[in-house]
Order: sequence, then structure tokens, then C-alpha cells
Amino acid sequence: MMCRPVGLGIVLVGLMAASNAYGARAMEHPWNSPYQALEASTVALYTVFQERPKHLDPVSSYSENEAQFTAQIYEPPLQYHFLKRPYQLIPLTATDIPQPQNYAADGQLLTSNAPDSTVARVVYRITIQPGIMYAPHPAFAEGAKGNPYYLEPGRSLPRFDSLDDFSRVGTRELVAADYVHQIKRLAHPHLHSPVAGFLSTYILGLNELSETLLSEHGDTQGFLDLRRYELPGARVVNRYTFEIVLQVKYPQFVYWLAMPFFAPVPWEVEAFYALPGMAARNINLDWHPLGTGPYMLRENNPNRRMVLVRNPNYRGEPYPREGEFEDVAQGWLRSAGTQMPFIDEIHFMLEKENIPEWNKFLQGYYDSSPIASDGFDQAIRFTPEGAPEVSPVMQQQGIHLAVATQPSVSYIGFNMLDPVVGGASAQARCLRQALAVAIDIEEMISIFNNGRGVTAHSPLPPGIFGYREGREGMNPVTHEWRDGRPQRKPLAVAQRLLSKAGYPSGVNPQTGDPLTLYLDATTTGPDMKSLFNWYRKQFQKLGIELVVRSTDYNRFQDKMRKGDAQIFNWGWNADYTDPENFLFLLYSRNGKAKYQGENAANYENPRFDALFERMRSLPNSPARQQLINELLAIARHDAPWIWGFHPQAYTLNHQWVGNTKPNMMARNTLKYRTLDPALRAAKQLEWNRPRLVPPLLAIALFLCPLLVVLKQRRKRLAILQ
Repeated sequence: MMCRPVGLGIVLVGLMAASNAYGARAMEHPWNSPYQALEASTVALYTVFQERPKHLDPVSSYSENEAQFTAQIYEPPLQYHFLKRPYQLIPLTATDIPQPQNYAADGQLLTSNAPDSTVARVVYRITIQPGIMYAPHPAFAEGAKGNPYYLEPGRSLPRFDSLDDFSRVGTRELVAADYVHQIKRLAHPHLHSPVAGFLSTYILGLNELSETLLSEHGDTQGFLDLRRYELPGARVVNRYTFEIVLQVKYPQFVYWLAMPFFAPVPWEVEAFYALPGMAARNINLDWHPLGTGPYMLRENNPNRRMVLVRNPNYRGEPYPREGEFEDVAQGWLRSAGTQMPFIDEIHFMLEKENIPEWNKFLQGYYDSSPIASDGFDQAIRFTPEGAPEVSPVMQQQGIHLAVATQPSVSYIGFNMLDPVVGGASAQARCLRQALAVAIDIEEMISIFNNGRGVTAHSPLPPGIFGYREGREGMNPVTHEWRDGRPQRKPLAVAQRLLSKAGYPSGVNPQTGDPLTLYLDATTTGPDMKSLFNWYRKQFQKLGIELVVRSTDYNRFQDKMRKGDAQIFNWGWNADYTDPENFLFLLYSRNGKAKYQGENAANYENPRFDALFERMRSLPNSPARQQLINELLAIARHDAPWIWGFHPQAYTLNHQWVGNTKPNMMARNTLKYRTLDPALRAAKQLEWNRPRLVPPLLAIALFLCPLLVVLKQRRKRLAILQ
């Protein structure tokens, strides 16, 4: 029996009325939005975090997932220019870039190029801008006499569970003493700064202060008033000026002044967080940071979201007026001179898996996104010239791609202490050069990194002073200039070098067997098996057998420290943007086996060392560039590395997000972002319209037989009655 049209029509009319009402609501706010309607309409950037930041206290914070928060809140004296490359330090709270003043043991001022042996003290004098104010905080609430209200003797605290329960708040001006206080905190026995040991070798008296605090306070908890202790390596000159004194010459120290370890922390905040009951409620700098930056942390819910909001006391900062030539075409100078920040809030949403994050980005609910491996082919295409671009699907959505080469290098190293691949002999050098030519790094980047990498021709990555583009920057040992670009030399070149090394066709003349070499590595995932097989094929091109000795990381580290590995994978990420931070990887006095340093190849060349020692103390200049050119020529000739590649970061941004130039050294980049929330809201509605017609038909088809059965029952009841 067929369902009568009248019954079905009544059902459909009701369903359509319901859908119209729902559709009207959807026109105001997408039906599947993960945010509240009020939230979605604010000038707020939506992004993600994947794990709870452990430390938001600048004395302890050293991880990337922490820096995305701390860099927006705290302000060290210096920062990196947002647009310029090579990366360049500029003032943040400081009035200028401090220049080191060298002094002899008798107090005599020396020249900037004085020999290291004559320098007894190096002084950096830093003057900060007046009028910089902290974000509102209860620690600054004023009592009757201008003292901190909640720190007054005998003051009873309100009932509280969170920082919001303190009704009184205040602020005060940033002063030089706040920076000195933070430097003293590096020696605090309970804070365990990850850089305290390293900096103690440079900052005068820091190690002694650490020993004093430990002996006097030991495991004692509570407020430790560091104002009572002097630190000769950090001293206040006046309200806005302080000095940092180093006990040895360290030209790269200025880069530390852009790191969070040198951000100011007021004594009042530490004293406030030491009040009774604070520790039990996680009210401390690790959960509630306080700074002078453009944002402050309003919500810290690591199981759901973390929210930064505009600091109402922020002084403002003009967007850069200068950049690189292509910045104009990219639109990265449209905001030139405009006061920052441009966005009111940043919402970090917890996403533990890549796929949900990727899908929400495609729906317009996240403003930017890295590219999930499963979505790479969907998102990216390569031009015939090998340049990446977004796919047509992404182009239709107005999504644009930002590519940045990371200030890091991934390489294959030779242990120069090994009797086969190491040493300074011509035969060993030719063997290393042959392998450097034969191993197709470009192919490796394509297969294992989705093309996300730049072939390395030296340790220096793009963006670091000393790196040169084009033909001048090419490694002539492994590449030749063809068709306007560097291209890997033919395999025949590697085979000739192998013969010069004494292994014609890869045969060991002493045994008559193929030469066998050993790669020491750690297995970090299922993809490593494919990579190891690829390595074997690369060596086999020369007739060489490669044995992979895979082990756990601790055992691998132990072999590297002892100099027992033969060939190995290694990498380095920049601590700062000076070429010294990469070229010291080949400095003999930094050898891993002899000195437990970062020269993992244990490379040693007296000429290289002498040039390096001259180069590291020079400012960036043509003279320094010339020394770097000589250093690279020596290293390329000796080939202690197969130079590998510089990884690239690909980020997708929606069309409503502006000023998205990647900066791989600066972390305080959210203040530069712009946002068009109206365009975002329109696109969210367009891309997330509810499709109700198919569900309505399914419901109608389901109800139709039901209506027939109900009508038959009514008829039977009528007959019985």
C-alpha cells in the first residue's frame, strides 16, 4: 500500500519549517562551529597547542611550545626584526643595541678588537625606555602608603581559588632593577634554570651567588628576597640603566638579550606568589606569567584552551617600515608605521591529533595551519621549476602558503677519528668527497620530506650572515652550475674520486671484497626503515656495502661521545643567528670525543681553527664575510660532512590573516598579525552550510510506512468500536 500524499505532505511541511528555523540560525552562526557565537565575532586569532606548557616562568622556559606564549607576554631588552633577512637584532625595551666595552685587569678600557688574553671584564650597558608599564596584576595593588597591598604585614588574604578572586589590581613602571632581579633568579636554588650552568661561565659572580643561595637556603621554600644579595655581573646604574658584566670575552652574548631568560621579573610578583595558599592552587609564574608585552594570559586551561588577551597597559609599537624587496609585493608592508598589536585575543585550542586540526582549518575555524602529512598532496603542488604552491582546491578557498627555511642543518657526518673514513690523508678525503657527490640529497628531500628542504652547501642556512645565494654559495666539490642553478655532479665524478681513494668500483684492494662502511643511527619510527634502505642504495651506486647499526638513543650518544661511530646522522638548530653558532660545529676545540662539545665529526684543521678564532670576534662586515668564505672553502675541500639540507617549514594561512611572513628566530610574532573577522565569518558560513535535504528525505521515507501502519490501526479500532 502506498502512503497517501496528504500524510507525507504534513510531515514534510513540519520538517521544512523546522529546517527553515534552523537555517535562519545557521545564517548567523555556522551549525558546526566549535566556538560560541560571541567569540567568533571578536577580533581573535584561533590556533592550536598540542601539549600543556610546563614552564611559563622565563627563568625556566626553554621549549618551543612554551615560547609561543611567553614571547607574547615577556619582553627582553632586544628582539629580532620581523621582516629583515639575514636576521637582525633590534631594540625592544632597550633604547639601542648595547656594545661591549672591554676592560683589562687594571680597569683600563681596551679596544673592541683587543686580544682575548688581555680582556678581564666585558661590560654591556643597557638603557631601557621610560614609561613601559606592566599588565594589571594583584601584586601591584597599592596599599595606604604606596606599598604592595597584599604584601603588607598582617594583611589577611581574601578567600581565593584563582588569581581572579583578588579584587585589587595595579601596575607599575618597568625599571632596570627588574632585569637585574631576573638575572639573579638564574642562580635561585629552587628554579633550576636550564641555562644557569652555561651562563655561570660568563656572567661575573653568577656561580658564586648560586653557591651562596644554596648554602644559606638549601631546600627552604618560600620567598627568597634576592634584593639582599649583590651580583657583580648584574648591577643597577640608575632607574632605567643596568650593566651586565662578563668575566671573559663572548661576542655572541648580545643574542642572549633577545631570549626569555633575560626578560624582567619584578620582586613583588615573586613575593606575591609566595604568599600562603598560592602554591597549592598553582598560582605562580609557571601558570600565571606577568610581563610588559602586548598580551597577557587570561585563561590557562591546558585541557581545553589557553587565551591571550590584549594588555591594556601596553605602550604600543609601530609595525616595521622597512623590509626586503619582495615584502612589498607580498603585502607585508601595508601596515608600516601602524601601532601594534592588531588583534585583541589569541585562542589556543587543544588539539592532540593532526587530522581534527587539519579538518577545522579547512572549515575556516583555525586561521593558520601546518600541513599534515596525510594532507600534503591535497594542499601542495610543485611548479616545473620545483617551487611549491598551493593546489587549485586551496587556491579556490583563498589559502596562501608561507615557506621559511629553518635556521638549522641536517647532515651526514664522518667521524674524522675513524681509520677508514677519517683523517687528513688524500685517500680518505677522496672517499668522503666521492660519497658526498654520490648521495643524492635532492632526491632524499623529495622522497622523505615532501620537498620541504634546501640542499645544504655548507653548515650555514639561509638567513644567517655569511650564507650566499646562487653560484657564489655553491659547493664546487659536489655541484656544478648548469642552467642557472647548482646541480649535482654526475656519478662518474664520484667514481673517479673513489678510484683515487684506492677503492676502484668500490672494491677493497686488500680483501678483494666490496668496501663495507657503517652508519650508526637511532630508530625513531617506521619511516626510518625506508630511509635506511635508501641509504644502502645510494652507497651501492659506488659498489660500497652499507651496514646500518641501529640502536637506542642513549647507546648512540655514548658511541658519539667516545668517538666510536663511523658515519652518522646529526643536526643542529640555531641558538642564535650568528655564523659562529654553526661554524663552531667544525672547530677542533669543540670536538665531541676530546672535549664533549658539538663538533660531532671530531674535525680538526689548524688553518680552519685559526680563521675561526679571528672570525668569531668580528662584527658582520665584508672582512668577516671574506673569512667565512675561506672557512667554507676549507670545510668543503676536507668534506667532514655530507652537507645534507636545511629543513623548511610550510604554513597555510587563510585569506583573512595578514602579515604572515615566517620568522624562524622571533617568537613574538603574534603582535604583527592582522585579521579580517567579517571575511572569516562570511567564509565560515559559506563553507559550512547545513545540507538538510537528504536527511529530510531519509526521515520522510522512514516515517511513511509508520504513517500507513498508524492509519490501519485507527481503522481497526473504529470497526471494533
